[in-house]
This record gives sequence, C-alpha cells and structure tokens, in this order.
Amino acid sequence: MVKSCSRCRESKPRAAFASNRAAKDGLQAYCRECWAAYHQARQLAKGRNVRPRVETPEGHRFCRSCEEIKPHSERHRNATASDGPAACCKACKAVKGRRGHLKRDAMVAAQRGLCVICLKAPAAHVDHCHETGRVRGVLCFNCNSAIGKLGDDPDAVRRAAAYLEGTPWKPTLVAPGVYRLPS
Repeated sequence: MVKSCSRCRESKPRAAFASNRAAKDGLQAYCRECWAAYHQARQLAKGRNVRPRVETPEGHRFCRSCEEIKPHSERHRNATASDGPAACCKACKAVKGRRGHLKRDAMVAAQRGLCVICLKAPAAHVDHCHETGRVRGVLCFNCNSAIGKLGDDPDAVRRAAAYLEGTPWKPTLVAPGVYRLPS
C-alpha cells in the first residue's frame, strides 16, 4: 500500500507516514520527512531554538553527546518508543551512568552512609522533588517510601509528626466541606 504526501507529492509506503486518528485513512497528510521540515520551520518562525538536522546513512544515528554518527549496533534499544535505537550511544550512556553513580556515592559519603531522616539505616535511595526534579539527598527505603506516600507534602509530614508526639489533630468544621486546622 502506498500513499501520496500532500506536501512533496511523492508516493511513499504507508510506513513513511505517522498515524493520525482524525484522518480517514488513519495517517497524516504529510510524510515523516515533510512533517519534520514543516515542524522545524514553524519552530524557527516562533523564535525557538531548533537543533539542526543531521543527515545519516541508513542504519545509523547521530549521537548529540559525542557528536558522532554511529550504527544502531552501538546503541541500546529505546524502550519507550517503537522507532528502535536510543538517542545516545552506549559509550555516552555508560559515561553518564558512571557520573551519576559517582555523584550518588559522594552524597552518601557526605551523609556518613546514613539516611538523613532516621539516622539508622544505610542510605541507598536517591530522593528527589517530583515537581522540580532536584535531588534532595539519599535516604533509606522506608524513609523514601514514607515521603512518597505522604505526597512530598511538608504539611502532611508535620501533621504526622504531631500525631506521633501525641498532639491531637482534630479539624473543626467551619462550613460544609471546609475545615479549620488546629494551630
């Protein structure tokens, strides 16, 4: 089966077109190459920073980390997308992984190997803010899990601490669905 691209007017196999549920045939009107060029032109017109396209031979891909064109055999499979190889090559991924591992080891050493919350268990899990992505520290499994279960909410942690200290936490009903928290 072939389809004609409405931009370049070439007949191409259906695999050359991305899917579009709204179209009658379930495919976009432009082929993938024309769509990429169209999208890049629109981004430039909006004043956005666009990476230049790098032409690569069949079975190869450009690695933006080392800026080399490498064959697919030198890449891991992209687990989140169906198009095959990962964005960076195996060598660059190994360097990034090692750098992250060394950062984690340095953080654990700075904490003397202990979780910063309970000060008992060994620090093993890197904790981060889910909104900003900023790494906060290295915690034990239980403390990291507890923070996650409390939704990374400092007020929920304060209420839990007050509960553990024996301070009653009984909100007062002010209006239907509105509660005043004890100070």
